[in-house]
Amino acid sequence: MLSRLRLRGDEVVLDAGCGTGRLTADLLEALPRGRVVGVDSSQNMLASARQHLLTDFGARLHLVAADLLQLPFAHAFDGIVSTAAFHWVRDHDGLFLGLHRALVPGGWLHAQCGGGPNLVRLRQRADALADTPEFARFFEEFREPWLYEEAEEAAETLRRARFVDVETSIEPALTVLDNAQQYSDFVSSIILREHLRHIPNEPLRREFMKIMTDQAAADDPPFSLDYWRLNLRARVP
Repeated sequence: MLSRLRLRGDEVVLDAGCGTGRLTADLLEALPRGRVVGVDSSQNMLASARQHLLTDFGARLHLVAADLLQLPFAHAFDGIVSTAAFHWVRDHDGLFLGLHRALVPGGWLHAQCGGGPNLVRLRQRADALADTPEFARFFEEFREPWLYEEAEEAAETLRRARFVDVETSIEPALTVLDNAQQYSDFVSSIILREHLRHIPNEPLRREFMKIMTDQAAADDPPFSLDYWRLNLRARVP
């Protein structure tokens, strides 16, 4: 995504949902005279980013704990970038309005998140397992924590937020993990973390993940994740 940006090198950029700061570091390298503000709702993620980035980038980096639906910025940034964060926000109308408000006139948004049929195979398996007698009582009021928009849906949402020059597209990004342990660790800590929080004890959580991992072992290729990436580009008038 960064390779598609045309940067002068002195911009002020928001990394929306910066996590541990991997993209943030690349941004700072591409902005030798600029600054980056990384925002994330997780204090643990921000602590990790702070540990890895502050020594190298010092005053050019600011890290802020904030919900993406309640960004404390107005007309502050030349650009906004984001990867793998927007699909965790179910209210995209509110999200894009806040991002629009955070940009200066002429500011731009470049982002990538899950979209379309993202992880549909894994999600169907998780839904089916959550509906079995062993687990159903834990998921009576559960709903998926993601919003995966199609390209045209996302474009219309951006336009409602008064973005212009909107471009959206969806591309497959099949990811194959090395083995059962890596698959289980990744899926439990990232993809199904909200599902597992609804299961009250560790033995049952392990059983849930064992069933999911055993099913993934029979896929072709084994331990694959059917990711689909939604690419978003737009600007403020």
